[in-house]
Amino acid sequence: MTVAARTLTEQQQFERRAWFRARWERGVAFNRRCRIRVTRWDPEAVEIVLPYAESLSAHEDVFHGGVISALIDTAGAGAVIAGHDFAKGSRLSTVSMSVQYLAPARGREAVAYARCVRRGHRLHFADVDVMTDGRLCARGQVVVTISGERPGVGDPIEPLTEE
Repeated sequence: MTVAARTLTEQQQFERRAWFRARWERGVAFNRRCRIRVTRWDPEAVEIVLPYAESLSAHEDVFHGGVISALIDTAGAGAVIAGHDFAKGSRLSTVSMSVQYLAPARGREAVAYARCVRRGHRLHFADVDVMTDGRLCARGQVVVTISGERPGVGDPIEPLTEE
């Protein structure tokens, strides 16, 4: 049985990219709790800012390595979906990730810069650099798969509220 490819207009593609950008900040509970902000979201690159909080620390004034790893995963997946062709699906899952910690992540915020370096049929690859106080503290590679349709794409996303 052959399945016909779905065709989406440029406007529909644009609307899905905008929906996923809003979802990254407001629709994913973990991202909302961490108070991440998307400061860039386009097909070439994504930039995500994570403000420091004591609840995210390993030691005083240092982000926990697991939080930096989660930021790499979030930014890498974002870089893939920000330029994705949604005719190929919208259900995204991380397949693998590698992280290299280069320095303690000290600072008021961690900023992840991510770009999709290869788009395949189902597998997509992203490189991510994380900076704190202008210093590279971690680097990662993220591999995600996109296939099938994610339920709820296009549904309203609640505005941010103080928790």
